[in-house]
Amino acid sequence: MTTHLPQGFRFFVAVSLTTSVLLTLSGCHSVPSSTANQVASFNSPTLAPVMQAVVGDYADEGYADRAQGYDWVGVIVRAAGDKQIDIKVRARSDLKKPTCQFDGKAVLMGQDEAHGIIFQTNANDTQIFFQFKENILTIDGQESDALRYFCSGGGSLAGKYKKLKAPLELM
Repeated sequence: MTTHLPQGFRFFVAVSLTTSVLLTLSGCHSVPSSTANQVASFNSPTLAPVMQAVVGDYADEGYADRAQGYDWVGVIVRAAGDKQIDIKVRARSDLKKPTCQFDGKAVLMGQDEAHGIIFQTNANDTQIFFQFKENILTIDGQESDALRYFCSGGGSLAGKYKKLKAPLELM
């Protein structure tokens, strides 16, 4: 027994199939040379622009003079999702015990032209804010003294850290 499809249904199937084939073929086009040289990684998803702007390594002013023995504090920022970052604060540890250490995750609060991009976390019974603007990370807290908990010798996480062009050299 043969069933015949109505004329309108066959037309719909033919149009759908043709459209699918055309859309598939239109996706196959030459890749511009600037993109052709990039290596695609299937294991790491493309980061949202806000995450691309903040991910990186940052350091305080002492980092530039580390070869002369100056103490320094660095901050490593990595994406931990679409709206969350993983933050590791490390200090010089080659000559003495590190002065500061912090590990945590912070959630995106928002961004605007005036304030940049702001992330927030709770630690040591206070809110800590991470403000990223013009390649500068500013760490501050609801209670500034609470940020001393993560450092020794009178240090504090609070301060400004400049984005580095190369990975942070942990010593």
